[in-house]
Amino acid sequence: MDGVDVVLRKYDGRPHRRVSTIHLGEDRHGTWLGTPMGTIVHYSYGDKAPAPTQQNAVRLVPRDQWWCAVFFAAPSHRDVYCDITAPARWHGPAEVTLIDLDLDLVRYRDGRVELDDADEFVANSAAFGYPAEVVARARAAAAGLHADLTNGVEPFGTDYRTWLEKL
Repeated sequence: MDGVDVVLRKYDGRPHRRVSTIHLGEDRHGTWLGTPMGTIVHYSYGDKAPAPTQQNAVRLVPRDQWWCAVFFAAPSHRDVYCDITAPARWHGPAEVTLIDLDLDLVRYRDGRVELDDADEFVANSAAFGYPAEVVARARAAAAGLHADLTNGVEPFGTDYRTWLEKL
């Protein structure tokens, strides 16, 4: 299987997070990338050192959407973690870049769905001058994802489990 580097940057271009993944395939939802347990994630904020993942996970990079999602295998207490991002930009088949727009949604194993980092979104919107269209699209993506995660709309129902089984 081919490798794909996932590069997340902040709106001002600063590096945020980077991980090397395995290209698992594509379906109607987008491109599925795997991170087996122990994959090293590189962080570019604070004093956070590179760290290994604690369980298998798959990342969905959808086409032309303002988000990406990570689906975790048990025993993670998180089921799904969604970053609100500008639409993915592929740089050939081996690298995808996402602009992290601060907002995150988390669905826990007990079904709870929470919006995270809304305060960071407000602060960075002002500090970095997010255009009104970016703010509106990010908020709309977060609202839509909250509903889809809560209601188990695919790919947040069971489709992702097929991809997790490939790791």
